[in-house]
Amino acid sequence: MSSISVIDVTPLVNGSRGRHAVAAELGRACRENGFFYVVGHGVDDGLQRRLEEQSRAFFDQEPARKLEIRMSRGGRAWRGYFPLGDELTSGRPDLKEGLYFGAELPPDHPKVRAGTPLHGANLFPAHPAELRGTVLEYLAELTRLGHRLMAGIALSLGLPESYFADRYTGDPLILFRIFNYPLTPAAPDDSWGVGEHTDYGLLTILKQDSLGGLQVRSASGWIDAAPIPGSFVCNIGDMLDRLTGGRYRSTPHRVRPSTVGDRLSWPFFFDPNFDADVTPVGRAELDDREQRWDRASVHEFRGSYGDYLLTKIGKVFPDLGRDVL
Repeated sequence: MSSISVIDVTPLVNGSRGRHAVAAELGRACRENGFFYVVGHGVDDGLQRRLEEQSRAFFDQEPARKLEIRMSRGGRAWRGYFPLGDELTSGRPDLKEGLYFGAELPPDHPKVRAGTPLHGANLFPAHPAELRGTVLEYLAELTRLGHRLMAGIALSLGLPESYFADRYTGDPLILFRIFNYPLTPAAPDDSWGVGEHTDYGLLTILKQDSLGGLQVRSASGWIDAAPIPGSFVCNIGDMLDRLTGGRYRSTPHRVRPSTVGDRLSWPFFFDPNFDADVTPVGRAELDDREQRWDRASVHEFRGSYGDYLLTKIGKVFPDLGRDVL
């Protein structure tokens, strides 16, 4: 892998002819490196501009204002703001601050009434007040795109377009982050905006600003996933690796510290339902635990996606995890 494919997904988004050709491109990208850019996605440019402007307005505030919606106030819903250094990757603090969001659920939702982790209402800031509406609109747009991309991935595997929706994502677990990587020109060589990791679920759809910093591990070393205007960069997660028996690999990636200015990114996670038991559609290939960043096999795990996810996120915020999970 020396480059990352750019795929025009217009036929998938529109449901028009050409879907199978796009699906073949998606399958090739998933087999080769697990990363790809999408254009022709149909997500409104104006909505994306508003999201960027309002995100910057939030992070430009004094720390005390941001901490009004700190994550400890989000309880088991796991929502809100965390300051620089609070989030860990592989036990080391990341050089970023951020906001955690998810699907907006009312108090009478069955999973909220049951106290299911990662389900509930979001914490939105008082300023900018417009961020609430923008985030909810963006979540709806990206959820629609997630369904269409997973339909294409199903076709790439020789499965019906509705395979994932019928089994795992009819009611997907939707998680969304807004990250700010502050300018850190003197960052130590062994520090990272986000350390090496793989994502946990099915599909990540990432909006980047113009500064870049995302790197993807390849057989020949780390390569940059530079921002491409009008695109999202997508990658598959551990559950798609598991489901395909390792044919589609969840590829390790990381983020460099920002040395040229404050950098924003917006990762959106389109994941199986919390209670879903992700079952492989074929025989697992040779176990790759020795090549994985965490030396763990996604193919040997037993349990629901929620079980898998909770074992992972409890290590990201260990103190908060002990209190609310």
